[in-house]
Amino acid sequence: MLSDNQKVSRWALTVQFSSKCPKENIAKEECFNDDGIFSFGFMQPGMEIPRILISLVLLPASSLSLGASKPSFVLMMVDDLGIGDLGCYGNTTLKTPNIDRLAQDGVKLTQHLAASPLCTPSRAAFLTGRYPIRSGMASYGHVGVFIISAASGGLPREEITFARILKDQGYKTALIGKWHQGLSCEHRGDHCHHPRVHGFDHFYGIPMTNLRDCQPGHGSIFYAAFAHVPYGKLLATLGGLVALHTAGARVAARRLATGLAALLLAMAGLLCVFILTFADLNCFLMRGEEVVEQPYVAENLTQRMTGEAVEFLERNSDVPFLLFFSFLQVHTGLFASPRFRGKSRHGLYGDVVTEVDWCVGQIMKTLERLELKEKTLVYLTSDQGPHLEEISVHGEVHHGYSGIYRAGKSTNWEGGIRVPGIFHWPGKLPAGKVIDEPTSNMDLFPSVVNLAGASIPSDRKIDGHDLMPLLQGRVVRSDHEFMFHYCNANLNAVRWHPANSTSLWKALFFTPNFYPENTTGCFHMHICHCIDPFITHHDPPLLFDLSKDPSESKPLSPATEPNFHSIVGVMVDAAKAHEQGVEPVPEQLTLQHHLWKPWLQPCCSTLGQLCRCKRDHRQGVVEAEVEVHVE
Repeated sequence: MLSDNQKVSRWALTVQFSSKCPKENIAKEECFNDDGIFSFGFMQPGMEIPRILISLVLLPASSLSLGASKPSFVLMMVDDLGIGDLGCYGNTTLKTPNIDRLAQDGVKLTQHLAASPLCTPSRAAFLTGRYPIRSGMASYGHVGVFIISAASGGLPREEITFARILKDQGYKTALIGKWHQGLSCEHRGDHCHHPRVHGFDHFYGIPMTNLRDCQPGHGSIFYAAFAHVPYGKLLATLGGLVALHTAGARVAARRLATGLAALLLAMAGLLCVFILTFADLNCFLMRGEEVVEQPYVAENLTQRMTGEAVEFLERNSDVPFLLFFSFLQVHTGLFASPRFRGKSRHGLYGDVVTEVDWCVGQIMKTLERLELKEKTLVYLTSDQGPHLEEISVHGEVHHGYSGIYRAGKSTNWEGGIRVPGIFHWPGKLPAGKVIDEPTSNMDLFPSVVNLAGASIPSDRKIDGHDLMPLLQGRVVRSDHEFMFHYCNANLNAVRWHPANSTSLWKALFFTPNFYPENTTGCFHMHICHCIDPFITHHDPPLLFDLSKDPSESKPLSPATEPNFHSIVGVMVDAAKAHEQGVEPVPEQLTLQHHLWKPWLQPCCSTLGQLCRCKRDHRQGVVEAEVEVHVE
């Protein structure tokens, strides 16, 4: 027996439209006669349906049918969060009750891996289900992420994101928070890399990333540039000038010295101007395609974005939706709303994590209030591991904790790529389940697309695998036999999970040179690099069995692992086969793309006013909208 709603949906979806008034023109005037009566192609003369019934019955019926058959999605990505920062992953001093509740009532992954240890490539992989090398979102140079808004690189339009597929399926889609996938190509406002181009109907957030330079009093990441100054060559040049002067070539020496001094002063001046204007030109907030706050005021930004997310859920509670909430936190420069400051035992960093947890709680309470929890798959993760080199200008620790895992962001040691992975969907996923199998943030693409009833693109390689069979317990093994870990565009490591084996092998072909040597970070450069002379190559590669040594503390050798050479041989062959299958594409992170282009510079006033403006309607009303309860 069909319910009334099912009968209406069945009738509405089997109506045959006439050639004069096709389905897509149903609301247009030519579909109705002078009395406001609609006529279908299959109807006999005299059979008429008033316009009011069309609007009240047919259109809601189609929406009802769509909403009843497809789940909604809330995907939350924290920036630079360490796997050891959360209570559900073993932290006993930093309280995260809302995130812990997600894990308690859902599925927790203990070997969830970012496709890259850096923001831009990791997020590109997450959105497309593909290694970033396939989309050109991996750098062959020093800089592996987008830094300035007037750069021309970004996620190519040809790439297909899960948001674009879901939008085509009738979903309402929104990105709230950080994008970091580029903005424009040829002129300001073309927005060829904007979230809208990649399937997000609604965007409220920042196109770049939150840096120290965006927050007054937090210093600058560009101070690390002084570590790259070739002091040795400068001293050698100075010595040569002194020798020329001593030898009697005083005029030539003076001219060379003057030219060198002028060049150094010009470079220093440009660097100072760049640092002083960085926040005004690059740290801005957008609503849709309009800049509404430049530079943005970070103090209450998480509260504003939370309010925006709540409104999106309320506005679309009766249709399938995709909400990608991409936190600016806990990336430095750190900021927390006044009500959260001093709430943790871990300084400002702990306060920021506390606010992130509060935001998660607000979103979950909204889903419950709107009776959407059983209809919505919720996912929480981080884009990569904690940025261990982050120490404030006052000496305070401003980074997260990677737990038992080695190193952090910008490295392919486990601490840089092993991230939280929590799935929550009451009635569809078991509560309290823990999965130790290797999984990837690229797996979200096929998982979401399949659940939405769409087809996986067949014209390109998709590296992710549908996680639902594993999450629901229908299978116990991950589909990932091999996983490949890139440091920018360089294949850094291979992970192998052999069939019918409990071993989990990892081979590293090179590792970063830490400084100071007794640390697990590159503190002299603020971040580790992936090219010579900043790395050490290993031949044979360093080999670990992560099932026995997850901290990667003792590399194996032929003396300690009898099958060392055969294991390494299999992994090297897999790496070669993988690299041969990667088709060359234009790189989006070249120096040419990185260079500042004035004609691309977003500016909501004038350059003479340093592009400053405050037009965000959420600013000033957020305090009345948000109640803060720290547990």
